[in-house]
Amino acid sequence: MKLVILIPFFLKFPLPLQSVVFVHDFLSPAQNSNTAEMATPGVCMKIINARHNKDGLGTLSNPENFLNQDYQLLKQYCNINRVRYVDDMFPPDTRSIGKDILSPSDLAAVKWERPSKMVSNPSFVVDGVSRFDFGQGMVGNCWFLASIGALTFQDVILNQVVSPEQNYDEDYCGLFHFRFWRFGRWVDVIIDDKLPTINGRLIFVHSKDPTEFWPALLEKAYAKVCGSYSDMNSGTPSEALVDFTGGVHICINLSDPPPNLWELMCRAGKSKSLMGCGTPQGDTSANTVLPNGLVQGHAYAVTGVKEVISQGQTVNLVRLWNPWGQGEWNGDWSDGSPLWQTVSPEDREMCLSVCDDGEYWMPLKAFCEFYSDLDICCLCPDFLDKSSSCHWKTSFYEGRWVAGTTAGGCMNNRDSFWTNPQFRVTIDKLTSDCSVGPDEKNMLVSLMQKPDKRNRRLVQNLHIGFSVFEVTGDYKAQRGKFPASFFNTHAPIAQTKAYMNAREVMEFLMLKPGEYLIVPSTFNANETASFILTILSKAETHVHENSGGHDHEHVEVEQPTPVKNETDDNNKRTLFRQYSDKYEEVDAEQLQKLLNERILKGDLKSGGFSTDACRSMVALMDTSITGKLNDEEFVRLWKKIVMYKDIFFSTDVSQTGTLSLNELRNAIMASGKRASDDMLNLMALRYGSSSGQISLESFISLVLRFDCINKIFSQLSDGLTMTLRESEWVYLSMYT
Repeated sequence: MKLVILIPFFLKFPLPLQSVVFVHDFLSPAQNSNTAEMATPGVCMKIINARHNKDGLGTLSNPENFLNQDYQLLKQYCNINRVRYVDDMFPPDTRSIGKDILSPSDLAAVKWERPSKMVSNPSFVVDGVSRFDFGQGMVGNCWFLASIGALTFQDVILNQVVSPEQNYDEDYCGLFHFRFWRFGRWVDVIIDDKLPTINGRLIFVHSKDPTEFWPALLEKAYAKVCGSYSDMNSGTPSEALVDFTGGVHICINLSDPPPNLWELMCRAGKSKSLMGCGTPQGDTSANTVLPNGLVQGHAYAVTGVKEVISQGQTVNLVRLWNPWGQGEWNGDWSDGSPLWQTVSPEDREMCLSVCDDGEYWMPLKAFCEFYSDLDICCLCPDFLDKSSSCHWKTSFYEGRWVAGTTAGGCMNNRDSFWTNPQFRVTIDKLTSDCSVGPDEKNMLVSLMQKPDKRNRRLVQNLHIGFSVFEVTGDYKAQRGKFPASFFNTHAPIAQTKAYMNAREVMEFLMLKPGEYLIVPSTFNANETASFILTILSKAETHVHENSGGHDHEHVEVEQPTPVKNETDDNNKRTLFRQYSDKYEEVDAEQLQKLLNERILKGDLKSGGFSTDACRSMVALMDTSITGKLNDEEFVRLWKKIVMYKDIFFSTDVSQTGTLSLNELRNAIMASGKRASDDMLNLMALRYGSSSGQISLESFISLVLRFDCINKIFSQLSDGLTMTLRESEWVYLSMYT
């Protein structure tokens, strides 16, 4: 497998009120980290978020409140109390600026001012929104500003990011909000309008009209999402383009462009798409200006495409914009090129603007020669196809690689590759109005990794990719995860060309109707990360995660009956009485001695069962709710322990006396249960050691609990859902 290191675009480009009241965000005590109350457990939040997603929360029409800050609630409070908002979640101090972008002297000179302190008549927008409104500041975020330049061309997309009703009018209270798509969800991000200045001038993005502030406020909102202004330093245009649209993203390698590149760019230009591109990095990270006027390692916006007739020949032209606001291409079809005299007056009038504003035209051939890649983002994927009657379908799935259980690495790791998340795909036949030509693709697969850090600069992207396998023959009857033997005998029919340390990788594919298996993975095994898998298809496509969870029947292990083991049961009772009290019962401490000193003596590797573990066993097996076990309950527990011990040692193929997390999957299946990848990951977190190993004691505790909660659900549910009153839920939770 091939690894590709992604180099981001990096840029340094030098350049009387009421009292302010801090308005806190009305967090409940459970949400407020300054209180001693317990926060909502993560597993509970995951269920809540899943339900919210099902109900439409996180969509464009119903975005999530970023950091639980509610714009309408805060605005209402500020207006009623006649105060101006200050955001304590992105405070006006050095924490929000971040590290390493300002010198200590500059940092000490920063003052956070509201626009009304800088000018007498501030406005959110002056005379409409344009790419020529703003210039870059002291943070190297040309990738973000290039994306804003592209955004200004599409009013529909602009208005979903920048709410147009905002202004400095009678309802002004120092509070603004913006919307971004972040890893599968739309979020509404609120900020105050205190902006960092030195000597009264904005130090980051600034408008050319000093009374206009939408660019600076938009940049501040995105800085908040990233963690700080310094967290925006270096990146690629695709990141912001995707966060502005939440739609389809394709990346085209311009050194090997598809034959229909021009057609694709023209369709994208007509279908409310955003386009960005970048030049290759030079020998250093410096943004060197080449003799042709282009900047090395720099991000640009694609602002137009145009076909003109010159000297009887058709010429395909691409218009680009440099977010510096100056510095242009000086080759063919540049502002001063004599070739403009060879086109019609109408085309010349429409296209040519001779001024150093950072925008220029160049021929498609030169564009592919001097630029490294092209990113296209669009709300709707229909621009991918030249047939206007064919509508692409989108499927979206979230997953996670967890070291030891579901992080099997690429196919170089033959023994563990099968443990990666698997997605089974069935592709139907195309309808008659969606025919595919010989060079056309019918599917786009995208894999995006989600960050595990709040601050963008701390995120270390893993090398990620995916493989696609065709499911044929007997394997069509396969249920649950496909085993290692499948991947050892089947080569992928498609895969990412390389594993890249990018936020997102994608491939255009041509897949005939049939069944397929898509396996996303990291390059190295045992790397933990979350991901989003997006599948776009011209044909109707059916996808489900193939982890072998509750969509499969449980195969119960036949347990020995008391009749067949009467002598053995009597022997167990005799031993039990040696440790029981006068009522012939044992509590957790007595059970601990029984298990560690007699029943499992010699098998335990890590000190035996703790008192707390034995309390849990008593609670799980105690049918009379006395806090103790009688002889019948003890015998049942003993039988289970012996059975689980046998399973443990039979699946410990490495013979270490512990289970690796891969062996745990086999042990759970051998116990007669099936667990999804998510459930296995939780088991590993809850019962695994720091080295990722499961001891015999932990395995027995795990399977006893897993068996018990499944039994509780089967007894109290209708097979699909379970309804409990609060008292019942607390009653169950406190003593299982």
